[in-house]
Amino acid sequence: MSLTWITLILFAIGAVIGLTMALAVFKGEFPKVSSAVLHFVFVGSALILLLVSVVLYKAAGAALWALCLFVLAALGGLVLAFAFHAKKKALPRPIVAVHAVVAVIGFLILLAGALKLL
Repeated sequence: MSLTWITLILFAIGAVIGLTMALAVFKGEFPKVSSAVLHFVFVGSALILLLVSVVLYKAAGAALWALCLFVLAALGGLVLAFAFHAKKKALPRPIVAVHAVVAVIGFLILLAGALKLL
């Protein structure tokens, strides 16, 4: 199994966990800290693997674009985690939505690259 597919699987698992947290936010509930930690572990690991692919293995094209989008999504995630979640403040729905949309676009670009569609 290639590094790209392992990265995609880690991102996918993290996305499912992120989806459960986003659903909680949109229901007016506060996401569980354990979910946030697991989300961070999976997507953080995937982001590191993607960075290794781009920097060490000179991956370009879809991988580079996906990395840029995932870094943006990660910055949004850090804002959500430290400015709101850690302070037990309600997570702003617009930031949650933008965070998710940017990450999904990054995932789709990476997937399209892995499938040789881009």
